[in-house]
Amino acid sequence: MAGDTGHGQRLRFAVLGPVRAWRGGEELRTGSPQQRALLAALLLRGGRTATAAELVDALWGDDPPHAALAALRTYASRLRKAFGPDADVLASEAGGYALRAGVGCLDIDSAERLAAEAEKARAAGSGTRARALITEALAVWDGEPLAHVPGPYADTQRARLEEWRLGLVETRLDLDLELGHHAEAVSELTALTAAHPLRERLRELLMLALYRSGRQAEALAVYTDTRRLLDDELGVEPCAELSELQQRILRGDADLAPHPSGDRAGTGLAFVRPAQLPATVPDFTGRDAFVQELSHQLATAEGRVMAVSAVAGIGGVGKTTLAVHVAHAAREHFPDGQLYVDLQGTGPVVAEPEAVLGAFLRALGVADSAIPEGLQERSALFRSTLDGRRVLALLDNARDAAQVRPLLPGTEGCAALVTSRTRMVDLAGAHLVDLDVMSPEEALVLFTRIVGTERVAAERDAAMDTVAACGFLPLAIRIAASRLAARRTWTVSVLSRKLGDERRRLDELRAGDLAVKATFELGYGQLEPAQARAFRLLGLPDGPDISLPAAAAVLDLDVDTTEELLETLVDASLLESAAPGRYRFHDLLRLYARSCAERDEQPPAEREAAMSRLLDFYLSTAAGVYVLERPGEQLVQHIGPTEHPGLVFQDSGAAADWLFTEAGCLLACARQHARPSGGTLQRAVDLLFVAKDLTESGAYSRLYAHAATALLGAAQASGDSRAEARARTILAQVRNFSGRFAEADEQAMHAVRLGKECQDPVSCGYAANVRGIIAIYQQRYEDAEEYCNQALACFRADGNLNGEASALSNLSRVHTETRRPRSAVPLAERCLAIYRDTNVSWRLANGLYAYGTALTSAGRYQEALAQFDEALPVFRDHRQRMWEGWTLYRMAEVHLATHEYARGAAHAEQALARIRGISGEWRRGSILLTLGRCLDALGQPGRARACWADALTVFEQLGHEREARTVQGLLSLATV
Repeated sequence: MAGDTGHGQRLRFAVLGPVRAWRGGEELRTGSPQQRALLAALLLRGGRTATAAELVDALWGDDPPHAALAALRTYASRLRKAFGPDADVLASEAGGYALRAGVGCLDIDSAERLAAEAEKARAAGSGTRARALITEALAVWDGEPLAHVPGPYADTQRARLEEWRLGLVETRLDLDLELGHHAEAVSELTALTAAHPLRERLRELLMLALYRSGRQAEALAVYTDTRRLLDDELGVEPCAELSELQQRILRGDADLAPHPSGDRAGTGLAFVRPAQLPATVPDFTGRDAFVQELSHQLATAEGRVMAVSAVAGIGGVGKTTLAVHVAHAAREHFPDGQLYVDLQGTGPVVAEPEAVLGAFLRALGVADSAIPEGLQERSALFRSTLDGRRVLALLDNARDAAQVRPLLPGTEGCAALVTSRTRMVDLAGAHLVDLDVMSPEEALVLFTRIVGTERVAAERDAAMDTVAACGFLPLAIRIAASRLAARRTWTVSVLSRKLGDERRRLDELRAGDLAVKATFELGYGQLEPAQARAFRLLGLPDGPDISLPAAAAVLDLDVDTTEELLETLVDASLLESAAPGRYRFHDLLRLYARSCAERDEQPPAEREAAMSRLLDFYLSTAAGVYVLERPGEQLVQHIGPTEHPGLVFQDSGAAADWLFTEAGCLLACARQHARPSGGTLQRAVDLLFVAKDLTESGAYSRLYAHAATALLGAAQASGDSRAEARARTILAQVRNFSGRFAEADEQAMHAVRLGKECQDPVSCGYAANVRGIIAIYQQRYEDAEEYCNQALACFRADGNLNGEASALSNLSRVHTETRRPRSAVPLAERCLAIYRDTNVSWRLANGLYAYGTALTSAGRYQEALAQFDEALPVFRDHRQRMWEGWTLYRMAEVHLATHEYARGAAHAEQALARIRGISGEWRRGSILLTLGRCLDALGQPGRARACWADALTVFEQLGHEREARTVQGLLSLATV
């Protein structure tokens, strides 16, 4: 084997870091610096012989010692002794030496092999694999090459190896941009350009990364800074590539738009090919004229700007089935992929185009960090991503043309197929198709394919009566036929007689939505009583779906019985299995189920009881999660009793998973109980309180705020002071996190007043605490100290250890801001001690954050960084992206204070990436302010001004006058 010394152990050597040697797993002593210099000189010659004169020159240059040759012989002898049984790899030849350890025994060999494989992978079109290989090659380095090795030869080789490493880094970053990871690359490129300011390739990559991240002004500022620096230092202009990139950015060159994948095939860009079409039904029947018409439209999409076909018809007429069937048949005309979305146009909450575009972009391979906020920006990126490609988008169940327009590909060769219950006459350029019910012959064929030829042939007239009773609506026919197929003891006549009852099909004979309702009545009427009750009650909750345990709570049954019932509804096509253990209604079926509940669920109190049980389930479970995350917290002691139990978790990870998985359903349930009557208002408010981790993470802030606002309105209407006080406290916390401090303070002020009136320790303590935080941000430090002390007194009187720790944390911040570090640090230490003593989970990271902030104010910067470093993985593991980003921001401030500007800029960039799209704009403004200061100190005034200009816009829009004045001062002092 190459490199085998013949003694059963393989010698290995490293020069990409300290010069080291191993036999197998044992590290060998390589001796003094000069001895290591000799070893390095021989290793880097690849087995070739080096003369004594060459080695003397390598080790000592023009000033060798008197006994240089003797020293060489001594070093060689010692190396042989270190090699032991492998001493013969170091050979003496022609008055010189050669080291022949074999191919692959040097770390450079591994790095070169990986780099070569990466180059081949990239050439073959696999950018993802190429990046992985380059990353693996870079991991071979272990610090500075030839570390602490003296001599002119080592100096030359060190520079060569470092240049090679930088070249690999540039290649990896170039691949990052190709793969759509431009937002993540900004942080690293900022640090690298600070370390290597004259390296133009890094500047070029930084400009492109910033531009693709929507930061055009900063990208152009990088060019301005680079041009000034090159002129000052070298008296030259930027290279042609850099100048050309500047011009392309100024022109808004579409080719600079981010591509979702770095994989190439030949010379054309390939990418993730989505195949999202739902499965076509195997028994698709008829519709020949419509299939031919739509297929022709899609087949001729190439060469046209965009082909749009809109299929309209009443619910249940088969629009989706037809569209999916045609889309599958047309796949060969759209080799670059097919996208699908249910736009939920008939439901109470339609799919937002912005959210749909986000899902489409992710499906096309665009990284989350590269997806901009805002409908227009996402729509533009969607069109850019599809430019030059042939993709079909099936937009199912649209409400109107306004919902569809931003989702249209808009590029030549692409097409969109839209289904809706309304005719989209205002969708410009669309080919409109009106889908009517099936013909009698088509309806009978569909019925026969589901039920079976033998059973239908024996009772053809009864079968025709059956499809006629279904109004020839495909969905109604499918439901009826499926029920019959599942009941072998039934004849077609039995089903026909059931449908012959006019009370069951009166609505079916009407036009519009009522025809759909009549169709559903066929399936509902055949349910057993327990199935029908489950169908009705499960239609009551507003959530996007429902878990099996939550459904059991609604039905007041055990989980096994509930699952059996729900699966029978799935079999009847009245319910969908969204995922294992989760179920959902089609939107129209949900509306129908609710109408059945209003009509059939008697007495009406049964409906209220079902929703109350669901609320109890969510409240009980969420309260358990809250306590698991916060041992010593008293909040749950002030929550009213629940009659229905929830789930119990032993592991905080599983508990957090449940909370974030159920977030949409939980918040919908809380909002659904935002009504002054019914006796559930206080529990709904408490549900939001114990689920507040959802808003602190930033992921569900908008839904949480909507629910809180609705509950506050209901509390005010009901005159319930406790509910109103807690709802205002919740809303104050939400507004505070989004940087709307005036609104937050007003809500908290009223919450404190109401809390005192009704003697509620929850709102008194937490609302005062929020007022303290707001006053800190507004630099009203006397007020802040008063509020924090009020909160501290409330929490202590209540025995609320977690609340006490939070108040101490905020009080420490007041002392920090008022230049009292000697008292700020002990306060933070007491906060952290409480969190450690109570064995909290991610709240411990809050304590570490507070302690790090206090240490920063005391000038104990390294200790502060240690606290932040410990907090970061805790926030990350518990999906607290907002806190993770804010901790990175605090680290950037520390680096700014210690004049480590490159590290500060890198951490600020990471902070921007983490809070992007989930936190208030004011946080982004604060981070941009610090980033600009770091960049200005790094000699990048142009980019610094761009950051400050962006921050100024944020602060002015939010009405934050103090911060705006700070930024204006920086902009007025900055040099161009």
